[in-house]
Amino acid sequence: MDENEIAARLDRLRTEHRDLDAAIEALGGVGVPDQLQLARLKKRKLRLKDEIAMLEDTLIPDIIA
Repeated sequence: MDENEIAARLDRLRTEHRDLDAAIEALGGVGVPDQLQLARLKKRKLRLKDEIAMLEDTLIPDIIA
């Protein structure tokens, strides 16, 4: 995967992460939220965060000072 593909994937993942954040907030605002659905959304959001961090690490090389 080249840098452009990684950057495009990062953009899609960040968008999905924001969308999940909005969905979690909306679901939490309901009188009695579906706890199972809420847990699934939060788990998916964490997986996305991990994947985003991994891809960012591939784009930004470690600099040894």
